Amino acid sequence: MAEPGRKEYGVDPEEFGSARVDAAALLDAGLGDVDWSVPPPGAVRFGIDVPSGTLGAMALGNPADPGVVLVPGATGSKEDFSLMVPDLAEAGYYALTYDLAGQYQSAGAGPENLVPPRRHYDYQLFVDDFLAALESTTTPAHVVAYSFAGIIAQMAYVQRPQLFRSITLLGCPPEPGQSFRGVSRIGRFSTWVNGRAGAALLIWGIRSGRVAHVTPGRQRFVNYRFRFTRRASVRDIYTLMQNVPDLRAALADAPLPKFVAVGEHDLWPLRLHRLFAQAIGARLGVYRGGHSPCETSPHEFSRDLLVLYAKDRDT
Repeated sequence: MAEPGRKEYGVDPEEFGSARVDAAALLDAGLGDVDWSVPPPGAVRFGIDVPSGTLGAMALGNPADPGVVLVPGATGSKEDFSLMVPDLAEAGYYALTYDLAGQYQSAGAGPENLVPPRRHYDYQLFVDDFLAALESTTTPAHVVAYSFAGIIAQMAYVQRPQLFRSITLLGCPPEPGQSFRGVSRIGRFSTWVNGRAGAALLIWGIRSGRVAHVTPGRQRFVNYRFRFTRRASVRDIYTLMQNVPDLRAALADAPLPKFVAVGEHDLWPLRLHRLFAQAIGARLGVYRGGHSPCETSPHEFSRDLLVLYAKDRDT
């Protein structure tokens, strides 16, 4: 049974995704054009001190409650989870999300702040920042990591598994090595595009709406936060994604709930996400839309996370 005071959704985890019509699906269908610059009611914005500097963060809920740490991907921000954190907080969780170093309101965080300073944003910088953010909550905590951040979460789990209660990988690159090779359009030439050119192409695609077709309000916010995001951070992330470590065996052995969530029209083919979920022993949820179910199916995604978490607490 679920804990008193928590929502009981009564959904079998095998049914994760958008395959049914329920209250969450109806809420998602009626989203309309959201003003993403406005935080959810009751949310608190603050800074988290981490090795690379100070990260812009947002949280909702009681800090003494079990934590859910939601990490956006490259060129994203904490606001990508704005429609999800109220559901999680209402269900009795402390929902914390932050901008990656170099991105939006974490633009001041970077390798020059490390001791000793480094020249580039690298994997360990993002892992150490993530672990510091995770430890600012009640641990072990549930982790939801989006796209590039999914790589960071896997690496962090290998280094500090005791901090994790569950791991959810949202639109995470499903293959190790050159992760762009499976992406439609850019996959065929991604092997010879360097970080600088790749970052420029990625930013152009997002700003022009060619990577994802979004509402006018969403596009305005996406373009606005590019005023702050450091091009060097996007360049270095693109380079890192050309050499993704293979952690599938370590994840397969992980004795905790694992969930792979993906849009039906994601950047990577659904076939690759299915193979990835099978390889690590994770449940798979497929949602309507593209690369961003946290934006287009936030209530359905939150619903499924809460079922996953309730099952974990019942064991």
